[in-house]
Amino acid sequence: MASSSSSVLPLLLFSSLLLLSLPLFEAQQPPIVRGLSWTFYRSSCPNVEKIVRDHLKDVFRRDITQAAGLLRIHFHDCFVRGCDGSVLLDGSEQEAPPNLSLRKEAFRIINDLRAKVHQACGRVVSCADIVAIAARDSVELSGGPKYRVPLGRKDGQHIVTLDETLRNLPPFFGNTSTVLGFFTAKNLDLTDLVALSGGHTIGVGHCSAIVDRLYPIQDPIMERNYADRLKTLCPFPNSTEGSFPLDLRSPNRFDNKYYVDLMNRQSLFRSDQDLYTDTRTKPIVEKYAVDEKAFLDQFVASMVKMGQISVLTGGEGEIRANCSVRNNPVRMPEDGDHDELIRTLVSESSDGDEIEEDGMSAAF
Repeated sequence: MASSSSSVLPLLLFSSLLLLSLPLFEAQQPPIVRGLSWTFYRSSCPNVEKIVRDHLKDVFRRDITQAAGLLRIHFHDCFVRGCDGSVLLDGSEQEAPPNLSLRKEAFRIINDLRAKVHQACGRVVSCADIVAIAARDSVELSGGPKYRVPLGRKDGQHIVTLDETLRNLPPFFGNTSTVLGFFTAKNLDLTDLVALSGGHTIGVGHCSAIVDRLYPIQDPIMERNYADRLKTLCPFPNSTEGSFPLDLRSPNRFDNKYYVDLMNRQSLFRSDQDLYTDTRTKPIVEKYAVDEKAFLDQFVASMVKMGQISVLTGGEGEIRANCSVRNNPVRMPEDGDHDELIRTLVSESSDGDEIEEDGMSAAF
């Protein structure tokens, strides 16, 4: 790895000179959607953010890698039916192949947070808001920026189907054009794509998501020494169990080294590496690799923007008593009501129960 690491400085110096002639990528703070507020729980649960933060400090002292799991839950929640906590429901989005790699412990942490918050304040804070706060704190407590999130989301009441999940989560194997299509459908743009991809500065990827870049022929874009290291972890084309940091240089710290990895062709996922190959996104990658503040500022703006996708507010949705179960499950049928119940169950279920875990993941 010495030879690849020594190439970082010349690359960054060259890019710094190049960026002098490029327009600045200045973060624009998004507007707050109707129904959300910076001070939503000021009266009903003024200590909600402190409760979440204090518990996560304890969690991360024991295992800082849980930060990436919590951040990823927020991404996956918002991209499917909006930021409504539906990804937390048992037997819903969690059954879809892209979500099989979401950390089970992260779901338990969210429910632990819900219990602590509801014990302190009663059932006034939604699971969707707890997910948003936990994602924010995961960033900060991993060394990233401190920022505010608007609150007031309600929890969704509908089970999301397998098909809907697959149609909304960008694939890790997609190129920039493919992934950008998923983003524009959520009113997120090219800059949001590059900035939010920087969330991969923490976390790990698994062999099942990268073996196609190693076998039968190594992806020529991938740096050779880096590929050789991956092959020791994933020695066979059908390797699934091994894991490797998404950010080679600082895997547990939220910083801009992810973009340095991209410039050195040392990225696990094709969807990430293509950001440096695509001429539309390459200048933004280069900017963030040499200007950490620019990345962090834009990441915050993009996170606040993403965190407001199709939110439920006011009289919409509910505040779950248990984040993994809807408050009002399907009722038992009365006489002559069986056909209607069957139609309801079919409309709210998917074929995901018959799908074996194949390691498929999403771009986030």
